[in-house]
Amino acid sequence: MKYLISSLLALTVIEIVVLLLVGKIMGVGGTLLLVIGTGILGVFLLKRQGIKTWKKAQEQMKYGEVPGSEIVDRICILLGGILLLFPGFVSDLIGLLLVLPFTRSLIKPAIFRYIRNRMHRMNRGKVTIIR
Repeated sequence: MKYLISSLLALTVIEIVVLLLVGKIMGVGGTLLLVIGTGILGVFLLKRQGIKTWKKAQEQMKYGEVPGSEIVDRICILLGGILLLFPGFVSDLIGLLLVLPFTRSLIKPAIFRYIRNRMHRMNRGKVTIIR
């Protein structure tokens, strides 16, 4: 939790600096149009990729498979879409990386590793009684 708060604070400071730099280069109007445009793009990609992933997960469940990869895809798409809605270019870049399928496939192994390590740490020290 402490890392989350410090990360959000750092992201906010970076966003403000980048917005000011882009505003200096492009002007206020151009910067606003770009921020609004990335928000609209985020909503479009969120809807499109979310529907595609949902259909794929339903297809897997229909055949009795666990849609583990699709669940991670949906989480990435949701987080990416939310980041694209925030005003700022750094959050937009991170959001695009999470929403677009070809970059998401590069990020997913790290997410699976994180989940596996987290589960391993949570189960460490616990005794399981088998009857």
